[in-house]
Amino acid sequence: MNIQWRDFLRHYLQVVAFCSVIAVLTTSIWPRKSFLVHLGYSLAVGTIIWAVIDFGRLTFDERNCHRNSTGSHGWPKGWRGALLATVGIVCGFVVGEPLGNLLFGDGVVPSAHDSRISLVITLVAGAIGTFYFFTRGKAAALIAERNAAERDASEAKLKLLETQLEPHMLFNTLANLRVLITLDPPRAVQMLDHLNSYLRVTLSGSRAVAHPLAAEFDRLRDYLELMSIRMGVRLHFTLELPDDLRDTLVPPLLLQPLVENSIRHGLEPQVEGGEIVVRARRESHAGNGKPQIVIEVSDTGVGLGSAQPTEGGGFGLAQVRERLTTMYGTRGGIEITAAAGGGTRAVVNFPI
Repeated sequence: MNIQWRDFLRHYLQVVAFCSVIAVLTTSIWPRKSFLVHLGYSLAVGTIIWAVIDFGRLTFDERNCHRNSTGSHGWPKGWRGALLATVGIVCGFVVGEPLGNLLFGDGVVPSAHDSRISLVITLVAGAIGTFYFFTRGKAAALIAERNAAERDASEAKLKLLETQLEPHMLFNTLANLRVLITLDPPRAVQMLDHLNSYLRVTLSGSRAVAHPLAAEFDRLRDYLELMSIRMGVRLHFTLELPDDLRDTLVPPLLLQPLVENSIRHGLEPQVEGGEIVVRARRESHAGNGKPQIVIEVSDTGVGLGSAQPTEGGGFGLAQVRERLTTMYGTRGGIEITAAAGGGTRAVVNFPI
């Protein structure tokens, strides 16, 4: 069942509950008829009003309707909503009342006095019900607008963070390339080829605030290949991504700052260099049991020192924390610890 039909069903169930209340009232006014008969009359009128209004709003252009929290047609704006409500209430009395007589009547023609009371009840009940759905629709539209604004703000913040990260990496690479051009031109050409590949992937996804985890790993591989040209045999790396996580969406450039941090603070200070391993896996959250993705970036470098505290970190770590907060709020996080066999271990977790 799609979202639109769920809306219709939810609205009608509310109409049924409202009609039950009206049936209790009318039973007290005309006690010679049972509650079930009054409920039948009430449902006949209420169903007609609901059908005219709930399906009638779909005839208006989406630009003239509020959007509800699910993104579907909401209440028509301005005079259109008042017109639709009036038509629905009139149809409810003109069509619903005879329908109730046909289905539940006892053959006795109602008096003029009873007809006037029925009309007043229909008008008042229709107005109250319409006002209820109008206020609910208005509230849903405001929630949808707020969510859209928050989403746009989050996307803008993610893009700003990405623009801060891209030059940071690019300047470092160009500085290394400048040195290689003089010392080792063939390796400089190879590095330039990898840089070209990296930038092509980066630019192709620059308009998105999230991309598949597989793309993130591909981007990471290009970056590590660039670093391998500069460091040679001093750098070894392993990337492990399970097939069932390849399509999971993540913010672009989420992992690169961690790998860059491992190289700068962990492997480069060592004469022999070392290894970087990036692994992704699925786990159950310890607190709520819901599935989450855990990505571990570990290195065999010099380990934690004063330049790389557990809770602080440099530019890269601060950006990763901020990107996780922007995308996932308190549901995502990062932890930096000393690796068991030496080196540093960064663990990123966020919900699927």
